[in-house]
Amino acid sequence: MSSIRLIVGLGNPGGQYEGTRHNAGFWFVDLLARRHGGVFKSESKFHGQNCRINVAGRECWLLKPTTFMNRSGQSVSSLANYFKISLEQILVAYDELDLPPGVLRLKPDGGHAGHNGLRDIMSAMGGRDFWRLRIGIDHPGNAKQVVDHVLGCPSRQDADAIEDALDEGERALECILDGEFQRVMNRLHSAG
Repeated sequence: MSSIRLIVGLGNPGGQYEGTRHNAGFWFVDLLARRHGGVFKSESKFHGQNCRINVAGRECWLLKPTTFMNRSGQSVSSLANYFKISLEQILVAYDELDLPPGVLRLKPDGGHAGHNGLRDIMSAMGGRDFWRLRIGIDHPGNAKQVVDHVLGCPSRQDADAIEDALDEGERALECILDGEFQRVMNRLHSAG
């Protein structure tokens, strides 16, 4: 198993989106940067903000695409191609409608399940064999309400649950970077 060299947080740029559920991926990489001394800087050639962190001797890139969700693949492919990072060495953190707030799941591959950020990454990278960190934001219960739901802010209770889940993800970071994916899945999947 290869280790993770790039963690992508999905979200939309701009202050009006900062606190929205769709930006849960941004929240995760922001947390990693804060805890591990990374400072994001904008790089036009990568169509996003990126930084490098070092965790227990392992170096890892963090990336926040600034292309808006539907064009995330442009940013991911630019950085991955530049640094010769393979699909299997990428972890994408994103908001997941099918999980309740406070639940975090690690998954090795799969489809996009209607998530436009994932869909664009698969298209730009020519494959789907990247790791996913699914951050539960809950489903509004009606397909017609999904857009308003993901672009809305969570309640204080839900936000706290999501933050707790992101903390748990950060605590598993060393194992993730070491490629101990089964161990992380066992830990996260028994937590919620």
